[in-house]
Amino acid sequence: MERKIKRTPPRLSEVFQNYGTPVYFITICTLNRQAVLAFPCVHEAFRSYAARGREFGVAVGRYVIMPDHLHVFAALDQEMTVSRWVKGLKRCLDDALQETGHELVTLSKSKLSSFWQPGAFDHLLRSTESYEQKWHYVWQNPVRAGLVSSPEGWPYQGEIVPIDRA
Repeated sequence: MERKIKRTPPRLSEVFQNYGTPVYFITICTLNRQAVLAFPCVHEAFRSYAARGREFGVAVGRYVIMPDHLHVFAALDQEMTVSRWVKGLKRCLDDALQETGHELVTLSKSKLSSFWQPGAFDHLLRSTESYEQKWHYVWQNPVRAGLVSSPEGWPYQGEIVPIDRA
């Protein structure tokens, strides 16, 4: 039996050509869903890392930091990958968490010791409608979680660079 090797779908090159710098919706979760992120020091470390992103071809748009995960919209140029950017963000936030006395979590029956679940979820956004829909959903997270009565009241959210399209 002859094995066929699949090629990259042709639509991907069209997406990147049509949209220039792609915009990603990224979610990163803590290991064992530890509630260690919704603190001023973590928020400040995130904002600092995100602001420095422009030096490396990353524009961080809107974001929400929840106690056990964070959502961020980011536009990455062709020199940067989501994986590399997320890895750097996790290292930065590791430092902030350790400075405040948080300790790494060890996953049961595993050697994994970290603040983070491996990897991250990322989704390439393809339209302004998709961006707005996803942002509205993310913005309401603190309300759905019962942390605040309105999304404006959640202190761990913001926007670093306006991203007006996907």
